[in-house]
Amino acid sequence: MAYELYYWDGIQGRGEFVRLALEEAGAEYIDITRESGRGRGTGAMLAIMQSDGEALPPFAPPFLKDGDLIISHVANILLYLGPKLGLVPDDEALRYVVNGLQLTITDFVAEVHDTHHPIATSLYYEDQKEEAKARSAAFIKERIPKFLGYFEKVLNQNPEGSDYIVGNALTYVDLSLFQIVEGLVYAFPKAMSNYRGSYPLLAALRDRVERRPNITHYLRSDRRLAFNTEGIFRHYPELDIGVS
Repeated sequence: MAYELYYWDGIQGRGEFVRLALEEAGAEYIDITRESGRGRGTGAMLAIMQSDGEALPPFAPPFLKDGDLIISHVANILLYLGPKLGLVPDDEALRYVVNGLQLTITDFVAEVHDTHHPIATSLYYEDQKEEAKARSAAFIKERIPKFLGYFEKVLNQNPEGSDYIVGNALTYVDLSLFQIVEGLVYAFPKAMSNYRGSYPLLAALRDRVERRPNITHYLRSDRRLAFNTEGIFRHYPELDIGVS
């Protein structure tokens, strides 16, 4: 039975972290909102979220349906999928390390979102542009180095070598770090112009993920949507500043 992935159509967003894991593993899945008919489409997602019949309806997408089980939140979904897709170490203790790293990525993604919506998600970007400029300047100066520097450190201190973030094989966190780098380069090309020099191990990991056959195939397919100014990572030139 195919997994069912529920996320907003037209954007990569948070759903892309789950999508990359499914694509890497060659798992059969249905992107529900990107299809119409047969109980699919955005309406099908909203029906689950707004249903009075669901004992524990998900608060927001993404969520994954596996049979009758519904799992919400990116890190939680990946914690569930990791063993099934072969994207976590065999060591159970290390699986919690992987989950902790994914939760750190969750924190980082929330900060990325707040660069263009620092006041309220209910307001348009144009209604908070000046505040977004201030928030983005602090994010570029302080938070990008804080988070990327941390992941670079973890890669450097991996006892199994720096090819992967945990252990000696690919995990879903490696895939998520690829997405983080890609998103930041799209949103802040000036600020990220020298990331390869500042974070060489992270840059090498990004390239290593891109070369994986299933990921390469996915990135070239129409299933991989382009970044745009509706998702988490948004490029507004006025928010992008170079780093001295």
